[in-house]
Amino acid sequence: MLVCSFLTPAWAARVSTPSPASPTPRAMIPAAPQLSAKSWVLMDAATGTVIDSQNADMRLPPASLTKLMTVYVATNEIQAGRLKVDDPVTVSENAWRTGGSRMFLDPGAVVPVQDLLRGVVIDSGNDASVALSEHIAGSEDAFAGLMNVIANKLGLTDTHFVNPTGLPAPEHYSSAHDMARLARAIITDESAYYSLYAHKYFTWNNIRQPNRNLLLWRDPSVDGLKTGHTEEAGYCMVTSAVRDGRRLISAVFGSTTMNSRAEDAQKILSYGFRNFETNTYQKGGKILAQPRLWKGVKDVISVGLRDDVTLTLPRNSGRKVETRLHINNALQAPIAVGDVVGSFELYDGVNKLTTRSLIALEAGKAGGWWVRAWDTLHLFFAGLFDVKDDTGEVKA
Repeated sequence: MLVCSFLTPAWAARVSTPSPASPTPRAMIPAAPQLSAKSWVLMDAATGTVIDSQNADMRLPPASLTKLMTVYVATNEIQAGRLKVDDPVTVSENAWRTGGSRMFLDPGAVVPVQDLLRGVVIDSGNDASVALSEHIAGSEDAFAGLMNVIANKLGLTDTHFVNPTGLPAPEHYSSAHDMARLARAIITDESAYYSLYAHKYFTWNNIRQPNRNLLLWRDPSVDGLKTGHTEEAGYCMVTSAVRDGRRLISAVFGSTTMNSRAEDAQKILSYGFRNFETNTYQKGGKILAQPRLWKGVKDVISVGLRDDVTLTLPRNSGRKVETRLHINNALQAPIAVGDVVGSFELYDGVNKLTTRSLIALEAGKAGGWWVRAWDTLHLFFAGLFDVKDDTGEVKA
């Protein structure tokens, strides 16, 4: 249902807005499951909506979840043309000596970038991460600077990196919310490389290692992303799954065991798919109204939304969505494409779901001097005598 109204002065014609309907029946959504993790987030990938969370912005050591940013920086470099997947990388002694999980690189070996990426993602190789970072930026420190620049661009306000591996350091931290955001950026911006995260095994130096994401074996809807573990961080995991064309992202920090982090991720993903839905309620670029345009070549202008209105909401078969448009006072030419001319509101009964800017979908060009003079005079006398005019109709 579409309801249109004007934010107009007393003299202008008005389109009445019906009183809000009685509240629609609310769906009964159970509470999120209890997890062993100390911090977690469940996010819808399409909208970025956090469906549920616990201690979402708590700054914690991310362990090897750090490597999500390491790979994101590298694939950004590839897409920018500054790095190629077949570029040879010489493994330094510094990379070879890096402790923790390993790809088992040999010092002095020459390894293509694409194999290092596999070693980082599948083997969680610290040696591969360092080799890649040194090749791109010259040193681990310089590469960490790149990581932080991108973290800032992505709005990861509770994240700071000091190395590309996730090995413990006092000022190396992130949050479940930030890691879910990073995963969404990887899925959205780096889709050409996302399939890396679904690989179950990688063999290098005759050593075959399994991906530590247990859900790749347990749940066919899961296709990524990354695990992490240190004594300080506990067991961490960022996971994504697609069911019926809908993608969710989970991030868990500080689970108690390798198995419990997989169970934690599985529980909240299943909870999200079962109890929430994502739908597009209005398309961007569609003409929603044609309000009066003063002083223009044309006397109306087409208005609508810049982007689709897609929302993640609790499942509710009884939801009755109502659209309300509010047009700004006496729109006057010239108006450029994209100028804000009002607001779009979406309601479920008395509950406002969202507000978006209503924009001009076409240019409202100024009319000739006679049109401008006549409309100026009309508006002046209409305001002076509080006279209603006949130009307030919105065609939806």
